[in-house]
Order: sequence, then C-alpha cells, then structure tokens
Amino acid sequence: MYLKRIFYCVLLITFGTQKAVIAQNSTSSNNEISMPKKLIQPPYLKAGDTIAIVAPSGVLNNREKEINHAKTLLKSWGLNVIMGEHVFSKSGHFAGTDDERAEDFQNALDNPNVKAIWSARGGYGTVRILDKLDYTTFKEHPKWIIGYSDITALHNQLNNVGSESIHAIMATSLTDDLDDIKDNVSTFKDAIFGNPLSYTIKNSKYNKIGTATGQLVGGNLTLLHTMLGSRTSIDTTGKILFFEEIGEYAYHIDRMLQSLKRAGYFENCKGLIVGSISKVRENTTPWGKPIEQLILDVVAEYDFPVLFNFPAGHDDENRAMILGRTIQLTVGSEQSTVVFEK
Repeated sequence: MYLKRIFYCVLLITFGTQKAVIAQNSTSSNNEISMPKKLIQPPYLKAGDTIAIVAPSGVLNNREKEINHAKTLLKSWGLNVIMGEHVFSKSGHFAGTDDERAEDFQNALDNPNVKAIWSARGGYGTVRILDKLDYTTFKEHPKWIIGYSDITALHNQLNNVGSESIHAIMATSLTDDLDDIKDNVSTFKDAIFGNPLSYTIKNSKYNKIGTATGQLVGGNLTLLHTMLGSRTSIDTTGKILFFEEIGEYAYHIDRMLQSLKRAGYFENCKGLIVGSISKVRENTTPWGKPIEQLILDVVAEYDFPVLFNFPAGHDDENRAMILGRTIQLTVGSEQSTVVFEK
C-alpha cells in the first residue's frame, strides 16, 4: 500500500508539472504578437504599360467627361488605357449588375497586359461582388488596385490575399483644372510609378505624441465596420490603422469605433492615423465633444501614437497611400511625419 501511494504521488507530480508546462506554453503563445508578413508588391508602372478603368460600385450617370479627362491624364503619362465593358452600364444604384461589375473587375485581374486597375468611382456596391472574385491569376501576376471610399472593401480583401494596394483618388476625382488638386494627382502618380512617398503633417492639439513602425492598413470607417466578422475583416496586429469618413452623425462614428474596439482592432495596434472626418451631420442632441476627442476617448486606454489631420479622404486633399506597406509614423509636438518604405 505504501509503495502504491508513492507511485500515485509520482504520477500526480509528473502530470501536474506537464500541465503547468502546457499552460505556460499556451499563455506564452497567446501573449506573443506575431509580426505581419511582408505583402506582395506589384510591379510599378512604366511608360507603355496598360491601366484598366473599371466601375465596381456606383452608377456613373453623366460622368463621361470626367472619365475622358482621366484617360487623357493617364495617356499624358505614357500609359495605355482600356475600359471595362460595363463602366457606363446602369442597374439601379449600380454601374451594371453585380455579375457585370464582377466580370469587368475579374477580366482586368486576369489580363496579363493590365498592370493596374483604377476604380472609376466609389459610392456603394463593391461589397456585393467581393465573393465573386478569384485572385488565382492575380497572385501569379499581381497588379495595383487603386481607389478609396467604397474601394476599402477591395483593399481589405487584397490585404488578406497578401498584396499591397493604393488608397488614392479615382477617375471621377479629377477636376477641370488639375492645378486645384495637383498634390493629389502628383502623389497618385508617385505611388503608381514607384517614386518615394513621405508626408509632413501640420500639428493638431489632439495628437497623441509617439513613434511607430508597421504596415499601414485601413480605409473608410464605414467599410471597415461593414467587414467585421467576415473573411475580409483585417487583422491590425502589429499594424498602423488609418481611417476616414464622410457624412455621418457623431454617434454613428462612435458606434462604429466602439464596434472595432470590441472586435479587438486596437488591442495590438501600433498606431492610428485619422484622415478627414468631413461633413459630420448634426443630430438633434449634440454629441458635446469634437470628433477628435470622441476618437481619443475610444482609444484612451492604449499607448500608441495618434495622428490627426492626415490629408486623405473625401475632402479636397486626398494624398496617395500604399496600404500594406511598412511606414514610419512620427507624431511630434510641432509637426509629424509619415514615411513609406521603398
């Protein structure tokens, strides 16, 4: 009996030690923050390359002049331009049916001669074609996907596919006098031709000072919120998040940010860049705080830097950014910088 008790004690000690080791390893694994993998960098454009203009979202009623203006601009840079077959199609709110818009986008993805795909406009509708797209050929011959606003849905999908993409103006963003938006146009050109991208940003009293290095992800806040819980929600672990918004009530913005927070968006995020939050709608009950303070309140418990006033979004200033690219973010007391790695 005495020997049996010793035997059971040895088993208990051994088993308990093994459980402790397993628990320790499990805790260590859960606490580790894995570094994001380097994404595919599509080849930069050069004179003679072809860019496709497609319309994955809203209908382009009476927008022919703007599209022709866009084609002229691209050709002045030495690029060839092809158009999606259904760019000017109409299906209620959309530029053609879901199948037609997906077909145009898929054809551009699969065409080896197309080196970049430029969205004609945003609006709403891209989320409806996401699950129709096949990136098999794209992975073999990657190309730049360009746009903002509703095109955030594609940026999220591309990030999960493993590719960089470009958050920048769209074809209908152009004005008759390009001098009015010369910085938007020049940074768009720099992004697609591979010239260095870096920005010096004016100070905001709401900035949260600090430095961070990480891959840039994000886009339109409504679309980031829309993607939650789906295959196209993005992982922000070890990354720097950017968002912008237009035409929402303050409480809508708070609700979306609270949803992102509850989904863990800010837990292991390394920094936050806030673009333009424009045309905030007035509610009958005022929110009572500036939008900047609303945002700071949401992320108050985190110690990452926060940069306001980045010139990207639905305002007149909409500088190009390469999503998925590593950036160095420096938020200072006098000025701040965002520098994209080559």
